[in-house]
Amino acid sequence: MTISMTGKRGLIMGVANDRSIAWGIANAMHRAGAELAFSYQGEGLLKRVGPLAHSTGSDFLVEADVTNDASMDACFDALKSRWGSIDFVVHAIAYSDKNELTGRVSDTSRDNFSRSMDISCYSFIDVARRARDLMPNGGTLLTLTYEGSQRITPNYNVMGVAKAALESATRYLAADLGPDGIRVNAISPGPMKTLAGAAIAGARRTFKYAEANAPLRHNATLEAVGGTAVYLASDAGNCTTGEIIHVDGGLHTMMMPALDNL
Repeated sequence: MTISMTGKRGLIMGVANDRSIAWGIANAMHRAGAELAFSYQGEGLLKRVGPLAHSTGSDFLVEADVTNDASMDACFDALKSRWGSIDFVVHAIAYSDKNELTGRVSDTSRDNFSRSMDISCYSFIDVARRARDLMPNGGTLLTLTYEGSQRITPNYNVMGVAKAALESATRYLAADLGPDGIRVNAISPGPMKTLAGAAIAGARRTFKYAEANAPLRHNATLEAVGGTAVYLASDAGNCTTGEIIHVDGGLHTMMMPALDNL
């Protein structure tokens, strides 16, 4: 079955480069027929995001700083002014000070904890509240999480705590917005070679471990994550909400390494 997103419009938040998960989702949605807008933060990211957006036929780029209410107001005002309504938002935004993604979670500073929770979790709630007003006929909100929210992952630290909060927020938002026909889900890819993933100490070893021990013996790909996002945001996913969808080759099901690797 070919899943179509023709006639659907939405905002992609969090593209960093052509290896980012947000780009994998954007590219898959474009190929399925969706019309896309892209947010960026700062001129540096605009230089990276602009050419990628243009490759999808989009000239709709809007600056958005999720820690700044005025910036977010301007972003969603721009969406309303140009399109009137939207069908989906992809939230692929998270943050922690790289220096605190090593060692022990108990050493996390108060400032980094607060900022990490604000950007990685609260921003999704804020986006959901704003997007609701632009989804009179229902729609889809997607965010990205990671299994480090549920199981201890070396050096993931405060991000694991923030992602656990994000997953809880996903369920509460699904309950809040379900009566409005808005579905809210999170995708949980396994380890991937992205700019964000590289910030975590030991990322290469984690990637190799996952590849060797996942039941499918391979890590997630941008295409696989993108395809999952298309399903969730399309009419094919119209009865799925409040879910954490794993795209990790089955790694999250394993209590121990594969027998050959014990």
